[in-house]
Amino acid sequence: LRYRLDRPLNTEKQATTYNNFYEFGSHKYISKDAQALKTRPWTVTFDGMVEKKMTVDVDTLISKMQLEERLYRFRCVEAWSMALPWTGFPMADLVKFAKPLKGAKYIMMETFKDPAMAKGQKQFWYPWPYREGLTMEEATNEMTLIGTGAYGKPMVKQMGAPLRLVVPWKYGFKSIKSIVRFKSVVNEFTTLHVQNTKSRPVGN
Repeated sequence: LRYRLDRPLNTEKQATTYNNFYEFGSHKYISKDAQALKTRPWTVTFDGMVEKKMTVDVDTLISKMQLEERLYRFRCVEAWSMALPWTGFPMADLVKFAKPLKGAKYIMMETFKDPAMAKGQKQFWYPWPYREGLTMEEATNEMTLIGTGAYGKPMVKQMGAPLRLVVPWKYGFKSIKSIVRFKSVVNEFTTLHVQNTKSRPVGN
């Protein structure tokens, strides 16, 4: 009960039918198109400044974490917001699992790239795959969550299955979806790359 809200939760229908997921298109009603996302098999790579590079099956990774539910607000740069019951685990636990080296100051996250599956990635206006970054302090903040589900169910595809970031104090575009890679780095420019100098809304 540490993560309470002072406003009603949005309904599950609202949260799963009004989404941004540019990999599948730029409109809000992306839930049908996003069903093309193949979430199994799914692996997650940990590399960069870590004790040992590794690639882990997502279900194996989740099984090693203690899941919990948190009620968080979610806001977008497009001037809309929602309140959701997220399921997931603290990103701090994931950082411990990855074992970054002492000099690592940032964590870069990367989503999948498969234009044959995600038609939005065929568009020229963005250099796919999408990447986002957090400082190590932000990544290990107690409120930073790696989401695995919502409304007591596994994460649906349009919301970023099977793993997504949830950072409630930042705009939605920081909450990268469908993560396949966590890279620990020392330099912010390396973390975000030139492609992320322009933010984009990711949505719930």
